[in-house]
Amino acid sequence: MSDHEATPPVADATKGGRQPWLTLGVGGIGTASFLADVGHEVPTSLMASFVTATLGAPAAALGLIEGISEGLAGAGRFVGGALADDPGRRRAVAVGGYTATAVLSGLIGTTTSVVQAGVLRGAAWAARGLRVPARNALLADVVPAHAYGRAYGFERTMDNLGAIGGPLLALRLVSLFSVRTAILLSIIPGVLAAAAIVYAIRQANLPKVTERRKLRFQVSPVLRGQLGRVMVGFAAFEVGNVAATLLILRATDVLTPGRGIDAATQIAIALYVVYNVAATIASFPAGGFSDRLGRRGPLLVTAVGVATFMAAYVLFAVAGPVIVLLGVAFALAGVGIGCAETAEHAAVAAFAPEEIRGSAFGLLATVQAVGNVAASVVAGLLYTFASPAVAFGYLAVWMVVALAVLGWAATAARRPEPVG
Repeated sequence: MSDHEATPPVADATKGGRQPWLTLGVGGIGTASFLADVGHEVPTSLMASFVTATLGAPAAALGLIEGISEGLAGAGRFVGGALADDPGRRRAVAVGGYTATAVLSGLIGTTTSVVQAGVLRGAAWAARGLRVPARNALLADVVPAHAYGRAYGFERTMDNLGAIGGPLLALRLVSLFSVRTAILLSIIPGVLAAAAIVYAIRQANLPKVTERRKLRFQVSPVLRGQLGRVMVGFAAFEVGNVAATLLILRATDVLTPGRGIDAATQIAIALYVVYNVAATIASFPAGGFSDRLGRRGPLLVTAVGVATFMAAYVLFAVAGPVIVLLGVAFALAGVGIGCAETAEHAAVAAFAPEEIRGSAFGLLATVQAVGNVAASVVAGLLYTFASPAVAFGYLAVWMVVALAVLGWAATAARRPEPVG
């Protein structure tokens, strides 16, 4: 077998049948994703108020902090991929990344200047980026190959639940305490997430690591053969995967003339909740379908998510002030992201050889981060200087390109990799 031949996501034969996938290790990782999202969504939800109202800084400072933080998170994902190639490092980086994100994010509540807040936010997001490839590679370590889809679907479901619960917890905390105290208290679920990762590692009974692999940034090996074709398809999708804030803006703009800015804003936020709920509901079934469809399953499920996104973008392009249609568009986008994120992770776990799995997850996370920034910047410019219809039409075109590339990759995946 070639070094870069993927293990197909088919059943792992055992004497007693297929291995169970929902083990204590998988449950621990899913719990960590839920708690971590709850933890970092609290300061994220309160960051705008903290920077502008509590610290008295302008909105431009908030934008600068968030932009730099997202950039550091992207860099962290790339570096974290190389670290996660080594089984020993991947465990240490996962635990350290969850712990550092929790502590650094919570300490933002103690800052007295916008510079201090920005440094802590950037450091927290860099740590968050570092842990992503390690967590994803660790999940592949603790689950049999026939259940990659369900395992990553479960993890994405828990993550999305945390994204819903975090802002709700933030609202509750600020009703009881100050913004500073609420941010500081976010350390608690974050540290519990780190404890859950430690628990997952211990329950998984992973082999003891006796020697360290050399630290290398492996991009070329990831881009070879079938895995490379898969990554090209994912890149085409991510360049059209715009931030949900543009969807919220579109809903607010079309509803404001008839309802006023306050009511339009509230409805748009409620529609964003619909998006998150749809993503949560879709993630696990998407993973199950991926497992049932065999080797090409992750690619086909990603294609379903891409097609759903394309339909959502068409609706956003022609949307009027009809709440039901806007709700359908948000729900379609939520289903799309639930399918695509789950299947992307399952595909990398299935197609990447174990020795470069960390780098593959790191490159995927980097592609996701860079693609999202590119999609949001270009679509935002088109939205402002051309029209919303042109912006969403541009994004829909990228979905067409992604479908074509994923079809090519799925066709190639039917054939085994050549040896050598």
